[in-house]
Amino acid sequence: MVQTGSFQWMKSLNKSVILNKIRTSGPISRAQIAKDTKLTPPTVSSIVKELIEQGFVKESSLGMSQGGRKPTMLVINSSEFFVIGIDAGPNEMEMILSDLSGDILYDSLTPITHPINETQFMDMLKTDIREFLNKYSHLKEKVIGIGVAMHGVVDVTSGMSLFAPNLNLHDIPLKEQLEAEFSYPVKVENDARAMALGEAWFGESGGAHSMMAVNIGRGIGAGMVIDGKLYHGEFDTAGEVGHMTIDIHGKKCQCGNEGCLQTVASGPAIAEKAVQALEAGEKSVLAEKAQTEDSGITGELVYRAALENDELCVALLEETGRYIGIGLTNLIHVINPGKIVIGGGVSKADRFILPSMKEEIEQRALTSKAKHTDVTVSKLGDRATSLGAVSLVLVELFDPEVIAAQ
Repeated sequence: MVQTGSFQWMKSLNKSVILNKIRTSGPISRAQIAKDTKLTPPTVSSIVKELIEQGFVKESSLGMSQGGRKPTMLVINSSEFFVIGIDAGPNEMEMILSDLSGDILYDSLTPITHPINETQFMDMLKTDIREFLNKYSHLKEKVIGIGVAMHGVVDVTSGMSLFAPNLNLHDIPLKEQLEAEFSYPVKVENDARAMALGEAWFGESGGAHSMMAVNIGRGIGAGMVIDGKLYHGEFDTAGEVGHMTIDIHGKKCQCGNEGCLQTVASGPAIAEKAVQALEAGEKSVLAEKAQTEDSGITGELVYRAALENDELCVALLEETGRYIGIGLTNLIHVINPGKIVIGGGVSKADRFILPSMKEEIEQRALTSKAKHTDVTVSKLGDRATSLGAVSLVLVELFDPEVIAAQ
């Protein structure tokens, strides 16, 4: 049975060092592990034996001989254990079951009804997890933890959701209640920061020393990963880039300030500008599409109209790209990341927003290298945040520095 007790057993420094070495360098021999980690060969052999018995590591092929017997190579047994990753809100709750390599075995998607209070949200989360575990009960004993990516402000240490603005929820003790309900360790993080860690863990970070992931959907948030570590800031509010002021005379944001980035570049902002343009007499297929589909005008509808070369919608998305480019230029000047990855629903319109976004960066950034900061769209797609939630648990398992700090 590999649940809380076994997970805690795994969390020792030497085991984590060896696990991480096998993860990053496997297939690798015991001798090479000892050489690279500076651990003694008997220590490596003893720990590897335990890891194999636990099922976390397996022997694969034989390596090249250095004059004696061919060494047995070791790899992570990725398909033997699993993590539940949850992208919690604001409109739906996505739950995935992933193996240690990020391969998704099962998933589910549950709409979140609005309005919802703290108790209802917590009950919904517990019910979804319970149903998920019952449905895949044959794998229940192989789950090593639950990761929750929650939108808004999160206290990472206590695992509490302090404020979820799009749901108007406060002070939800996610970690405390989920660990009391289920027999797994639980890690909770802001959704944009979880997405950033997921990109560093499973995405194409390209070996960048520093990487920022920006999640652009109903709101806008970001996460910064430096040398594989999430940056939280002094009071856990690092990454709230959606509340960067772009226009001091702009529209009032949910946070109470005027002219925040998410008032001009989020999905709802795109939809609102489209409605205003139609009311002002602009020509577009949007109204007809909305009537045909019996729906309101949304950011997604604007995107689909742009794909049909609707001039208004193309212009709106290009303008959105410019606003995002201005925001990213500010981030480049302050943080100077080696790579920026764009995710979230708005990123699906990359063919329209990416050129103007990059054009603004090239025009506004201060130096030649800054002008050509690597900006790309996430290859993880809609799963970026839920895979980020999975990575929260994997960091606890594989990262020696995390273990040493505990």
